[in-house]
Amino acid sequence: MDWLQLFFLHPVSLYQGAAFPFALLFNYLCTMDSFSTPARYLFLLAGGGALAWAAMGSFAVLVLIPALCAGVLISSLGPRDVHRWAFFFQMSWQTLCHLGLHYTEYYLQERPSMRFCITLSSLMLLTQRVTSLSLDLCEGKVKAEARGIRGRSSVLEHLWKTLPYFSYLIFFPALLGGSLCSFQRFQARVQGSSSLGPRRSVWALTRMGLQILGLECLKVVLRKVVGAGAGLTDCRQLQCIRVMWSTAELFKLTYYSCWILDDALLHAAGFGPEFGQSPAGEGYVPDADIWTLETTHRISLFTRKWNQSTAGWLRRLIYQHGRARPLLQTFAFSAWWHGLHPGQVFGFLCWALMVEADYLIHTFANLSIRSWPMQLLYRTVTWAHTQLIIAYIMLAVEVRSLSSLWLLCNSYNSVFPMVYCVLLFLLAKRKHKLT
Repeated sequence: MDWLQLFFLHPVSLYQGAAFPFALLFNYLCTMDSFSTPARYLFLLAGGGALAWAAMGSFAVLVLIPALCAGVLISSLGPRDVHRWAFFFQMSWQTLCHLGLHYTEYYLQERPSMRFCITLSSLMLLTQRVTSLSLDLCEGKVKAEARGIRGRSSVLEHLWKTLPYFSYLIFFPALLGGSLCSFQRFQARVQGSSSLGPRRSVWALTRMGLQILGLECLKVVLRKVVGAGAGLTDCRQLQCIRVMWSTAELFKLTYYSCWILDDALLHAAGFGPEFGQSPAGEGYVPDADIWTLETTHRISLFTRKWNQSTAGWLRRLIYQHGRARPLLQTFAFSAWWHGLHPGQVFGFLCWALMVEADYLIHTFANLSIRSWPMQLLYRTVTWAHTQLIIAYIMLAVEVRSLSSLWLLCNSYNSVFPMVYCVLLFLLAKRKHKLT
């Protein structure tokens, strides 16, 4: 199972770990009055450039070029035009890079370079920051520092005024991972003093380290279970359900571990939850709410809590501006943002249908089920069904070959989303009759 090996051997965690001393150094320097605000911006900017070259090699230009162009667009265009042009440029650039990955995987039938995969991941995060900042400017949440070069202003002065933008787009704690940090929060952090005392910082990082250690131990145990049993290619009937669930749990543990590590790096640099809220009232949103994700019986709640900052970004960017079927538009854009691999297109569209069904099913159940024993039975059954549907979607999104996707769709696992599709059809028809 090469795609599993590719997933687990991803070296981003090594580079994130290497950035920890510099994040702690930045947080410490922020306690000194001599460490001026421009110096802080330059430190984060230089750190982002150095980390990009270390992790991506020559592919770093695929991140640095759009960051530079986005900074120029943001500092040059007016509030009415900046989001449209920034969105168009950034998604066009990212799509071209994803097409290069498609060409390597599907046409040349070669495994892509790991540095190129890291670059694409960083580019997706850059798209989040670019569009978040352009929306802030468009909505008036951020006041533009400069709009072009006017009068006697020199190019150097113009670049100096736009330094916060460039620093925000590639600041090293969020270059390779981490929850989305708004520009207001970033700016408030850089212009403020250090938010953590040494003891609080050490305790918080130790707690995160223990969480990562526990997750990695669970991964070792679960990986042995997955490796010892049959795979999707040779499983039979109901055995495929166990294979799907255990493999998906392995993916989820990996995501949880990476998200906590990313949050720890942001925390070490002073961008964690202890810093409080930005002036606009936007607080820190962690990506991993493990308890809710593993215990919820609602797919819609799982969707909002899975990779929370990205879910919030998609809601703001697409869902809130969608006129017709905003939910479907959001998941379709998510598939585009992720790269439009066949499994991703199928998985995200299936996910959209499951969320639609979830709303109707639970609305109907809340009106119909009264006794607490039936409510307990209902929650138990829907919890198991939710976890199995999420496992199905996760495997569909993660597989890279059409043959693996076909094996998944042709297995007993397809029964679980099909049940929700049937209920969606019946309940939607019933709702239409009542209205």
